[in-house]
Amino acid sequence: MRQRGIAVSLLFAAILMLSGCSVSPSRVHRADVVVATDSPRQLDCDRYDHCAIDSALIDAGQQAMADSTPDQPVHVVTLLNDSEAAMVARLNLIRAAQHSIDVQTYIWDQDDAGQLVLNELIKAARRGVKVRILADQLFSFGDPVLLERLATVHENLEVRLYNPTFHEAQTSAVEFSASIVCCFMTFNQRMHNKLLLVDNLIGITGGRNYQDRYFDWDNDFDYVDRDVMVGGPAAHEMARSFETFWHHKRSTPLTQLRDVNRYLLDDIHPGPMPEPHYAHPQRVARVMEEASDPAWIDDVLVSDTLRTGRVDFFSDLPAKTDQPDKRSAHEFTTHLMRMVGAAQHEVVLQTPYLVLSDRAKAIFERLHQGASPPRIVVSTNSLASTDAFAVYALSYKHRKSYLKDFGFEIYEMKPHAAGPAEDNADAADDEGPPLSTDGTPAHRRVGTERGLLASRSGARRNRPAPLTTPGRRFGLHAKSIVVDDDFAMVGSHNFDPRSDHYNTEAGVIVYDARFATELRESILRDTQPENAWVIAPRQQSSLSMAIGDFSASLPIFDLWPYRYATSYELKAGCTPMRPSDPAFFSCYTPVGDFPDVDVSPKLIYTRLITAFGAGVQGVL
Repeated sequence: MRQRGIAVSLLFAAILMLSGCSVSPSRVHRADVVVATDSPRQLDCDRYDHCAIDSALIDAGQQAMADSTPDQPVHVVTLLNDSEAAMVARLNLIRAAQHSIDVQTYIWDQDDAGQLVLNELIKAARRGVKVRILADQLFSFGDPVLLERLATVHENLEVRLYNPTFHEAQTSAVEFSASIVCCFMTFNQRMHNKLLLVDNLIGITGGRNYQDRYFDWDNDFDYVDRDVMVGGPAAHEMARSFETFWHHKRSTPLTQLRDVNRYLLDDIHPGPMPEPHYAHPQRVARVMEEASDPAWIDDVLVSDTLRTGRVDFFSDLPAKTDQPDKRSAHEFTTHLMRMVGAAQHEVVLQTPYLVLSDRAKAIFERLHQGASPPRIVVSTNSLASTDAFAVYALSYKHRKSYLKDFGFEIYEMKPHAAGPAEDNADAADDEGPPLSTDGTPAHRRVGTERGLLASRSGARRNRPAPLTTPGRRFGLHAKSIVVDDDFAMVGSHNFDPRSDHYNTEAGVIVYDARFATELRESILRDTQPENAWVIAPRQQSSLSMAIGDFSASLPIFDLWPYRYATSYELKAGCTPMRPSDPAFFSCYTPVGDFPDVDVSPKLIYTRLITAFGAGVQGVL
């Protein structure tokens, strides 16, 4: 008890010491002078277009903008399902930029993907393009030495961090804990938007961050993710949103961060920005070559581009938790809910975290109770495929409500899904790191969008559950909705309480049946038997079901192991069918609540969170 009291006292002392420690105006001014003095001004190019490469993507965006009128907008839209295409599109646009590049993200790691994109942006700045990077502080960069170098790498490149903890770039475990105690609401509100915008003409938004696993470059665990590239008037909305975030009080210049400021004013500087060092240079070289290959761009990207009319870009306002009563602060969230609530015959939803907000529950319950309820198809993660087992535990707790009250058809991704494995076979490097005997990675880099309950250093422990089978693992990260085969959304919104109330979110809504069909087919592919288990009622006695219902109704001590629903696998020789089909149980066999998950502390924690964790649902 005495040791616990000392620890609590030290924590509160840290809170008092850190909470008011912003950088003094004089130190900020001195650091600004250092940045202005030390940042190179010379350019690598003296052409008016700053040596931008020719790009069919930029050309298409320019043509769409030229053909648009206020009453009849024209857009070009490309769905970026393939991870390599998503990376190549980014590199091509960066190299084709003539005036400006704005980047907004939640995670920026210093692995191959993060280094590659950062290096391309530095090159763009050095040839004369104005580059601005706005990254959420919690899981981006995190190295004051790197940020000191970025602050002075060139006058055309500027980096800001959103909502830094105690005015620092790097968050220690003590600071993380102190921030939860002293200022939970402020600390818990993160900038979850993802955007790359070039020349205010064409932009990419969706689910991908700058880290290997978002581009299938992590040889152990990769995300199935999705972006959309849009050229045309919607780019102006992207630009306005970025400006709003860039100038918000929570977007902090590097000279105002305590740790970076110390390095800038230190007499010993770390030296110039080093050349990137890639763990897998062959695949980096491949995408760099493809990004400047017009034939590759035409074949993979331009050929899949749709020319359409109305496209809306929506974004919540920064720090929306400061304005809970202002609808404009939740613009994207509100519009998304309204779109789903208007469904007539079908909603196809893909989300990695099936923990619904109260507003989402009300919408789906109303839809299900209608005279002709629409079909609701949900593609999400299994415990075996997710790296957020705490979130999965609460989804698992509410399965009966999802199936009975909302009419969901739930498909949970398999960790070794055949579709993603086949799609990304060429992207995997043969020299991947070794697997441990239970099939989990022998080592794991930091990085998860659900790491807010662990410190930055502790996030390395937030690994997926160990499996009974070895091999490369995939987890779902895409966030998309298709309504009535008519219009569709691709963005960062997870349709959960965190996306509703805490994080800022962004995305595009495309009002085109062709795009909706393409997106619908992509999501439904992830629900096929080779890629997912289907969740359906368990065949059990009425007594067991009654006990399970009573247990599930308890906010704590929900310990009954036999839930209303479990996971099913299609039998050999059978045709896939919906759980509502009378022949379902003759063609599907139950495979347990947590198929392919080995016995481990993760499995035990999942059960415990299901039993006792209902109170933390809103922040997961």
